[in-house]
Parts: sequence; structure tokens; C-alpha cells
Amino acid sequence: MNLASVFDRHPDDAVALISRGKPTTYGVLRAQVAGLRSGLVAAGLEPGDRVAIACGNNRYFVVSYLAALGAGLVAVPLNPTSPEIELSHQITSVGARAVVVGPTARAVFEAVDRNSIPTVDVVIGCEFTPEDGLDLNDLIGLDGAPIVVRDDDDLAVLIFTSGTAGSPKAAMITHGNLRSNIAQILSTVGSTQTPDDVLFGVLPLFHIFGLNVVLGTSLAVGSSVLLVERFDPMSAIESIQKHRVSIVSGPPTMWAAWVGLPDLPADTFSTVRLAVSGAARLSEDTALSIERRFGLRLNEGYGLTEASPVVTSSVATGAPFGSIGVPVAGLELRLVDEDGDDVLIGDSGELWVRGPNVFAGYWDDAEATAATVNDDGWLMTGDVGTVDDNGFLYLVDRVKDLIIVSGFNVYPAEVEEVLMQHPGIDACAVVGVPHPYTGEAVKAYVVTVRGESVEEDDIVQFCAGRLARYKCPQKVWFVDEVPQGLGGKVLRRALR
Repeated sequence: MNLASVFDRHPDDAVALISRGKPTTYGVLRAQVAGLRSGLVAAGLEPGDRVAIACGNNRYFVVSYLAALGAGLVAVPLNPTSPEIELSHQITSVGARAVVVGPTARAVFEAVDRNSIPTVDVVIGCEFTPEDGLDLNDLIGLDGAPIVVRDDDDLAVLIFTSGTAGSPKAAMITHGNLRSNIAQILSTVGSTQTPDDVLFGVLPLFHIFGLNVVLGTSLAVGSSVLLVERFDPMSAIESIQKHRVSIVSGPPTMWAAWVGLPDLPADTFSTVRLAVSGAARLSEDTALSIERRFGLRLNEGYGLTEASPVVTSSVATGAPFGSIGVPVAGLELRLVDEDGDDVLIGDSGELWVRGPNVFAGYWDDAEATAATVNDDGWLMTGDVGTVDDNGFLYLVDRVKDLIIVSGFNVYPAEVEEVLMQHPGIDACAVVGVPHPYTGEAVKAYVVTVRGESVEEDDIVQFCAGRLARYKCPQKVWFVDEVPQGLGGKVLRRALR
């Protein structure tokens, strides 16, 4: 079954989305999705073609995503604030035939050299002229085309992730993967989400957490999603209260921002009945502060893009603070040592998971896929955890060098590759360091070319023109050499 049909049965007059202060009912959403689906087919796109979607958290993204899936296409959600170099590289690397450009990404996309994205022959945007491309508002008004039948193994989404090793890759997620994880999430929380719920949609929809945990479950149940394009602590609280939001999911940075506002009254979150933190490790201090001040139990979970994404949840489990809970329904989980053997209770081991939500591999990268999913179908997450006598899981460390900034994956190799393009840099190394607000921050150690004078601001600015903001170094230290092991590998642990 095509995932795009997940919201077909809900009442026409029920509110599906609240975007930029305006509600969109399920009836209107279905009509707009059907119209754009017709426009995509009329533009010559065929099942299996990739459609890049560079939109913020708004109605345009949701309509484009569902229309692409419904036409049998593969949706490729992209960060609309990425620099044009990163945007064009990602579009080209997956061979996207079409691009949907939302208002947030329009200025960036206009700076993209169309010759740098040779596979694209269909461009759709908001308020576009014929010279720009097809206008999205015109297309959503077309008569609808039927939904294309898709099997569980058919590709639905390509989401860029750093994975557990290497530079960013596009994770292949199928219709079955997404639908399975939606069912796992709803089953794990006791199917407590109802059509009466309003979810806070601040998590970026180009991130698998926002795409499937917030949007996907809401469309399946018939709930409403309040879409938020930019997070501001006070504005967010006003929106939550105005729209009577009942479920709030977000990264630890969001909850920490609210903790940092000393004058919030105790009933600030009186309408919220379920609070979830994910995408990065949650500070126990933050969780305790939320409960003490607002009487709101903050539930932590764990997941990764390659698992579509939820692996564990602490909702309704009685898990203590600091625990990521228990595996979701229908998922196998192991903690293994370096030899692949199961560890004893209380001992640390790498988390391996297996189930219907485990992805189909990395786009055009069989080697990376084989290094991440073994022959028995176990996804080797690269994260280290322990389990206690009650079966509750705890994260301890990461096997790989992945940096997580505000819930977003940053792989050092990608940042180092950009740094080495700077004419004044002779060698470099990038590590993640603790940060009180974002969880981790990117720190670069740089060896300059002999005789060259390079300033820290210059390096940061150089990276900002080539990488998304969260990937850019927050601090640059100039050193005489980068420590290396006997095999020439950078000793990141020594730098930390």
C-alpha cells in the first residue's frame, strides 16, 4: 500500500495542519495533494523518479511530500537553509529529476547554477513565473490523479544522514519501513494518540524524526499538526497555549531553552499530556527541571534515520530519568561486544537492531550498506549502551566519531573536507565537544600553511558558505600539528 493513502479515511472537516496561522482540513489537504500529484505526472515524472523537496515546516512541504509518494516518486527532503553548494550536491548525487522550492529556500535556490544540477528538468516553486518553473499554487488546483500502487519494498524517501561512518549518504527508506515504524510508535505508547490531539511540529520535516514521528503518526491517526518554521521559546509557548497543543516532541535543546526562562508559570504546559525528547541525549537536569517546574514528565527515546527512526521509547514504561526506555514493539535489539557476542546485563555493548523498520541501505553505496547492516539483517548502530536488571536501556557512548548538534548528525570527515579547501589550511581535524545548549558543538583544530596568516572568523565564514550552519565549526584552535596514530589516522580522542 502506498503510504500516501494513510490519511484518506479522516473526516473532511477535521483539521490536519495549522501552517502560518491558517488551518488546512483533511478534505482540503486531500484535494491539494491530488492536484499536485496530477501536476507531477503531467510534468512527465514517472514512478521511481526522485523529487527533491526544499521547504520549511509548512503546508507546501506536506502537500509536496504526499503528492510525490502518491505518484510513486521518491521524496528527497532537504534542508531549505543549506548553502547552494550543499543543496546542488545533494540534488545531483541522487539524480533528482524535479525540485520543489518553498519560500524559505527560494533565495538559496536562485543562487544555484542550474548547470550544476543537470538531472533536474522540472522545477516547482511558490509564485513562480514561467521563466522560473512551474507554480506550486497552480498545480495544487488541478483535478486529481489516482494514487500509484506501491509495495512495501518500494523506495519512498531518501534522507541524507551521516550514518555510522563516512561522509553524508542518502538513506533509502521504503513505504514498508515508514508504515511499520508508525505502527510501532503507536503500539508502544498504547495507541493513546487520538484525532483530538494537536501535535507541536517544530522538528524539521527534512529530519526523519519530524517526518515520521510527528507528521507520519498524525496523518495515520487523524490528529492535527501545528507546523512551526522557526523556534523561539516564548512564541512557541504562546502557540502551544493558543492552539491547545497536547503532544510536544523535540530535541533536548528545545526543552533546555524553556528551562532557561525563569519566569514561566507552573501551568505553562497545562494542555500538554505527552512530552517527548529525542534526536540527541537528554540531560537529566533538564528532565528534572521540566517535571519540578511544570509537572510534566519528559520521556526520552532513541532512534536513528536508518531505523525510520524510533528504536526505543520510555513512554508509559516507568523508566527512570537517564534511560531511553525499552525497544518498540516488533523490533529485536541486542547489545554486543567487539566479537559480536551478547554482553551481560550491566555491561556496555554496541546496539544492534533488526525489524521491519530497518532501512534498505544507502543510495548507490553498497560498501557503506554492508558495513552498516550485516548478512543477518542486523543494523549496527555505532551507539554503545547498557541494560539494567529491569530491562531499561541507557546510552553510554558512540563507537564512531559522529557529532550530534541539536539532534542533527555531523560527520567530521565532511567538515574536514571543506576546511581543506581553504588555501591557508595545511591540515585539520574536527571533533565534537560538549555544549550547554546544542548538546555538542563542532570544534576544528587547524594547522595553517607555513607563512600564511589566517583568522578564526575567516575560517568560520568560509565554512558557512559551503555547509549548513549546524555543521560549521563554532570554535577554531590553531595548532602546530594534528595528532595521528601509527597508521596515519587522526587521534580524535586525544584532541577531545
